[in-house]
Amino acid sequence: MPVLVKVTQNKNDKTAAFGKWYGRVIATKTMTYQQLCKHMSEHNSVYGEVVCLGVANKLQNCMLEQLLEGKKVQFGELGTFYLSVKSAGADKEDDFNLGANIQGLYLCFAPSRTDVNNLSSKMLKKKASFMNVKDLVESKAKSATSDNGGESGQGGNPSGPDTEHPDDGE
Repeated sequence: MPVLVKVTQNKNDKTAAFGKWYGRVIATKTMTYQQLCKHMSEHNSVYGEVVCLGVANKLQNCMLEQLLEGKKVQFGELGTFYLSVKSAGADKEDDFNLGANIQGLYLCFAPSRTDVNNLSSKMLKKKASFMNVKDLVESKAKSATSDNGGESGQGGNPSGPDTEHPDDGE
């Protein structure tokens, strides 16, 4: 299935982008950690779901341990995980207090840019196929209409399929 994109208008009149239309990726579902491990086990693996889950749990714990020890962690050809802080400024170096000035600790990810698996924005765009959610909804509506002898099959959901977005509370 292609990457689904919903075109939305910027309604924030306090920005220069007000009124312009932008695309945003729409996720059709969130795959849980357990579902991912099950999926891994189904890829012609000699290891079952429980073993994949065990290995993934150990990997997750070890990665976190190493990150909290101040190391970056390269995750194969996918990219590198690292930590970053958000901090409030201090007028003098001696005034900087780690407990008071550090406001947040963030897990970051830098995609690989190697020749083997270049995951830069430009290369990901080349690898992906896109579909406007609106086209998907219209296609389903036409299919439902023809299947029902002319009756609409949308069932009162004009916005299309149920979708999630990381900015919607996940």
